[in-house]
Amino acid sequence: MEEQKFPPGWDADKVKALADYYDNQSDEEAVVEMDAAMEAEDQTLVMVPTELMPVISELIAKYHRQEEAEAQ
Repeated sequence: MEEQKFPPGWDADKVKALADYYDNQSDEEAVVEMDAAMEAEDQTLVMVPTELMPVISELIAKYHRQEEAEAQ
């Protein structure tokens, strides 16, 4: 069995905690969270074709790697 790889700062416990959070979230809590996300001024929600997600994910990862390199 291949060892799982996690992003920097993440481990199996953190992934499990996140999954548990969303698995146990009520519909009302989810709506409040989505509404807050829609009002965030430093974030943008965009609907894109699914086949573009790998490219978009890589661009986001590249952006974060550059931010981390500049912070060091």
